Amino acid sequence: MDLALPPKVTPRAFERLSEIGAAGQGKALRVAVEGGGCSGFQYQIELDAPAEGDLILESSGEKVVVDEVSLPFLSNAVIDFTEELIGARFTIDNPNAASSCGCGVSFAM
Repeated sequence: MDLALPPKVTPRAFERLSEIGAAGQGKALRVAVEGGGCSGFQYQIELDAPAEGDLILESSGEKVVVDEVSLPFLSNAVIDFTEELIGARFTIDNPNAASSCGCGVSFAM
């Protein structure tokens, strides 16, 4: 894993945060990695207040935050928002994941 490359956030992901009014609520999109899931690790994505030590990615007043522990797992990942027939959701394209489950929430390194 290359620790020097922070994750990237697409303009569509920032637009969706603006649409739901995250900044107006004092919230950011928190993207974290936890142990568990069917492939070993899983993503936790939620609206949360930024905390000390978080990496803050910001555009047009909207923020995406990643904690220090999760950062190495998300090096050079792309955080996006997609709308498909099965629903709309924030997604993560993670080049560090060796494999992932069908739902895209769990991955192995």
